[in-house]
Order: sequence, then C-alpha cells, then structure tokens
Amino acid sequence: MSDCIFCKIINGELPSTTVYEDNEVKAFLDISQGTPGHTLVVPKKHVADIFEYDAQFAAAVFSRIPKIARAIKKSDPAIKGMNIVNNNGAIAYQSVFHSHIHIVPRYTTNDDFKMIFKDNSANYTPDDLQEIATRIKNSMEE
Repeated sequence: MSDCIFCKIINGELPSTTVYEDNEVKAFLDISQGTPGHTLVVPKKHVADIFEYDAQFAAAVFSRIPKIARAIKKSDPAIKGMNIVNNNGAIAYQSVFHSHIHIVPRYTTNDDFKMIFKDNSANYTPDDLQEIATRIKNSMEE
C-alpha cells in the first residue's frame, strides 16, 4: 500500500533500525521505545490486522516471535520479562493499520508501561460465561 508507513519501511523508502529480517517479516525498533529494545515485528505482506490472517500466514509470522523475543532478552541482562502485544482495530489501540506485534522488554515495574486487566468476574454467572463461550464456539471457522 502506497500510504502505509510500515510498507514504506519494509520497502526501504523510510529508515528503520532493523533487528531481524527474512522473507516473511521485518523486525525493527519502535521509534517510541516504550522501554529500551521495544521492537515491532511486521509481516512483509500488507494485512490490516489479525482478522486478515489465515492459518498458514499466522504460522509464518508468529513462529518468528520466540526467536526475536529470545534475542531481545539475551541482549540485556537487565531485562526481567517481556510483554508481547498485538492490537487489532482503533478501539484496541491499533494506530498503524498494518498488522504488527509489539515486543516490549520489561526491566522494572516503574517503567511507565501498563496493562490493566480489571476483574469483572463478579458481573458474570456461570450461565453468562457459558452463553459467551457457546456464541464463540458457534462462530468458529473450520
């Protein structure tokens, strides 16, 4: 896509600091560096989000994540953990509509990176949960 910033990075039209590249993906440092080593893994094929992946494409892209994550962790002994995040859609904080996976090294709990999973368990009965699960199961593709 001619107006996609990640396509332009992949095609060498815009600079990036590449940490890994093969025929399927390009991994480069996120310009924001949420924490040192914050890396984006971007498929070379333009797809907007996870909903455009098929099983084979997902296997090709996501199979690279552990290798890249291990290299990032190994690069700095101060890294204590890692968040791996994939945002899909504007409501889920996706800001570039070319699918990408964030690998965010974690050094300390005081690094300003936050993910909050609110406990809403009191709002759901077992029947409510079963209804949600049934809807998902009935929507599953082969």
